[in-house]
Amino acid sequence: MTTTDPAGTAGRAPLTTPGLFPAVTRTREAPPGSRAVASRTTWATGRHRTGGSGAGRGRLVGVDAARGLAVLGMIVAHVAAADAGAGLWQLVNGRAAVLFGVLGGVSLALSAAPVLRSGDASGRARLRRRVAVRALLLIGLGLGLAAVSTGPMVILTVYGVEFLLVLPLLFAGPRTLAVTAAVWAVAGPLLSFALRSVLPGPTDDAGNTIIGNVVQPSDLLSVPGLVRALDTVLLSGAYPVLTWMPFLLLGMAIGRLDLRAAAGRLLAGGLVGATIGYGGSWLAVDVLGGRQALLGSVAPVSDALGLPPEAALDLLGTASYGTVATTTPAWLLAATPHSGSPFDVVGASGVAVAVLALCLLVARAVPLLLGPLAATGALALTLYAGHIVALALIGDALPTEPWTITAVFCIVAILVATGWRGLVGRGPLEGAVHAVSTRAAGAR
Repeated sequence: MTTTDPAGTAGRAPLTTPGLFPAVTRTREAPPGSRAVASRTTWATGRHRTGGSGAGRGRLVGVDAARGLAVLGMIVAHVAAADAGAGLWQLVNGRAAVLFGVLGGVSLALSAAPVLRSGDASGRARLRRRVAVRALLLIGLGLGLAAVSTGPMVILTVYGVEFLLVLPLLFAGPRTLAVTAAVWAVAGPLLSFALRSVLPGPTDDAGNTIIGNVVQPSDLLSVPGLVRALDTVLLSGAYPVLTWMPFLLLGMAIGRLDLRAAAGRLLAGGLVGATIGYGGSWLAVDVLGGRQALLGSVAPVSDALGLPPEAALDLLGTASYGTVATTTPAWLLAATPHSGSPFDVVGASGVAVAVLALCLLVARAVPLLLGPLAATGALALTLYAGHIVALALIGDALPTEPWTITAVFCIVAILVATGWRGLVGRGPLEGAVHAVSTRAAGAR
């Protein structure tokens, strides 16, 4: 039995997606003689716009700027994958995906905030419908992008599923969300390992084992394909719900806070999380003997490829596609990007929270400095889909020395986003999803 990489290019990292969040619009009752102040959280930006203070605006510029960094990190991870040994590529690989996941939860929580304040039961029902409609649109868009992608593994389908699954917690408190995220961060990877140890892995129609799978439209046309799609989304794919849900839940917990006041604590907490995740993995693998168990488990790969065990371990350690191997429980001690081990989940979450906190702090001090990044984050869905299509059009013409074209991708993304935000507002995909979901949900 052979193993296939459905992305077609093993060197490219799995992708992530921008914040895909519902919009909530309401008008606060104004005192006599004053104007009502419209309050809106946009789907694309997660931006709660009010006529309030500069500090409040800085808080939300920080969220958008963090999402902009995630967009650019995604572009680097996919366009520059041919030079996967470069330090910048290794820095963003996997972590940009997690940052998107956390920010998705943050903006989902921000969109629910006006409804929570109003206590309007009908408003809660409308918001749930809007999130559900958006989730279905994301699933459809994800399937379409997966069909044309020539390398990156599209996360939108799984994101849509996660948005559906999180609906019961849409209005939960920060403590409930934080505890759920923490428990899931540990229990999810352990349950995934246990299930994949006894269940057969996903296979294509020829019987070949698939790694790093994403759902394709053709999977929906047959019973075996539907079974494979379910396995891909929940357990064995590039972004399995079982190990990716903690990022969304953590972001929702953060979004329940006063981000302006909590930025310093978030920075400290993020650094602690990163230290526990990556430092704990180093301690377990390199100090307490986990590496010996890992070296023993890669012997078949080492022999087949004619590589020393250490080289084979390094190869496997940089080629995770959503899950760890099940040859030994020691793989759960590694913090490899995209592996979904407990240490990876905790460490990458810590980095994401620290990045968000830094953006919040900079935005509070000098918000104009982050303007282009914030605009990039505001058009996250459009830029995400656009770069997938662009890579598909370029195909094999992508140069083997990729950093020049990577810089071009990033610069074009920033310029297009800044210009579009200034002249038009919502991005084209953001606007379309907002309009369809608002009308379909019967929102006012």
